[in-house]
Amino acid sequence: MSSESLLDLAKSRQPADRERLLLAIADLCDSPYAGEAMKGPAIQALLSSIFMSLVVEAERDIRHRLSEKLAAADWAPNALVNVLALDDIEIARPIISQSPVLKELDLIRLLVEATIEHQIEVARRPRLTHAVVSAILEQGEPAVLTALAGNPTAELTLSDMDELVEASRQIAALRTPLSQHPKLTGQLAKRLYLWVGLALRQGLADRFRLDVTVLDEALAASMNEAQNGVSTEAQPRTAREGEREVMEQRLIDKLHSAGQLRPGYLIRALREGRLGLFATSLAMLGRFDSNHVQATLDSDRPELLALACAAVGIDRSVFPDILEMTRKLNEGRPGGGAEGARKASVAFAPVTAEVAGAAFRQAARALSHI
Repeated sequence: MSSESLLDLAKSRQPADRERLLLAIADLCDSPYAGEAMKGPAIQALLSSIFMSLVVEAERDIRHRLSEKLAAADWAPNALVNVLALDDIEIARPIISQSPVLKELDLIRLLVEATIEHQIEVARRPRLTHAVVSAILEQGEPAVLTALAGNPTAELTLSDMDELVEASRQIAALRTPLSQHPKLTGQLAKRLYLWVGLALRQGLADRFRLDVTVLDEALAASMNEAQNGVSTEAQPRTAREGEREVMEQRLIDKLHSAGQLRPGYLIRALREGRLGLFATSLAMLGRFDSNHVQATLDSDRPELLALACAAVGIDRSVFPDILEMTRKLNEGRPGGGAEGARKASVAFAPVTAEVAGAAFRQAARALSHI
C-alpha cells in the first residue's frame, strides 16, 4: 500500500478504514526492510500509540488477524502484545504460543489473571523457562498441569517430574502424557506404573524394562488394602494439602516481589473456591495482619471486608460478587445479611486507599480482641 493510501486511511474516521489502516501498518512493519529500526525506543513508542488507539475500536475478527500477524514479530510493542494475550482465547492463542515479546513475568501474570484456557496455552508454549514451570506447579490447576506434562520442551527438572508423577495419583489425565515424557526416569516409571491402566503399564514396562512381577505384586497389595477398608490416604492427603498451602504462599510471595500480585487475583481465587488463597493474597496486598483478615472473614461485619478490599483497589461494583462468593465458601460469613451488605457499600466512600487501610486495621484490631 502506498504512503498516500495510508494517509487517506489515517484521515478517515470510518471503522472499516481504521481497521484497514491497522492491518496495513502491521504489514509495513513486518516487511523485510523494517529490520532493527523498528525496535528503537522512539519507533516503539509511536507504534504502541498507533496500535493501541486503533485496536480498542477494532472488531473481533480484525483483532484476530492482527494477533496472527504479530505473533512472531519481535518488534511488536510490549503493551499491545500483552493486551492481545489477555483477549478472547482465540485471539490470544497465537500470541501466547509464539510471541517472543512475552517474557517470564508476562507469562506468570497470565497464569494469575487470565482464564484457564489462557493458562493452558501458556503451559503448552515451547521452551518454557523453569520460573514459569514453577509457577504452574505451585498453582496446581489440573488442566494446566496436564498441558505442561504434554510439553516436552519445557524446562522440567527431576524434582518437577517427581511432583507431576505424584499429582497423577489424583489427576488421571496426567498419566498418558507423563508415560510418554522424554524426562520420565525408570524410578518414576515404577511409581506411575501403579496408577495407570493396562495399556500404559505395558508401554512403561517395555520402555524401561521394568520387573512387572514385583510391580504387579505391589499393585495387587494396594488394591487388596483398599478393598479391605485399610486406608493409607488420610495422612498423605493431609500432607499434600499442607504442601499446597506452602506452594500457594510461595507463589504469592513471588508474584508480590515481582510486582505482579494484583487485585484481580483475589477475584480469581474466590471463583476457584480457594478462600485461603484469597485471604493470604488480601493480607499481602494490603500489608494486613493475616489473623485480622481471617477474623474479618469469620465475623458478622462485611463492612470490614469492604474496607480491606477498598484499600487494595477493588472497585465498589465488584464487591457484591466478592461478598457473595466469600459467604458461599465460608458458611455464610461474614454475616449481617442484606443489611450488612448495604453497610459494606459505605466503605467505598471517596477516601484514599491509605485511609481505608488504616480504618480496616483499627476496626480489625478491635474485632480480634472481642
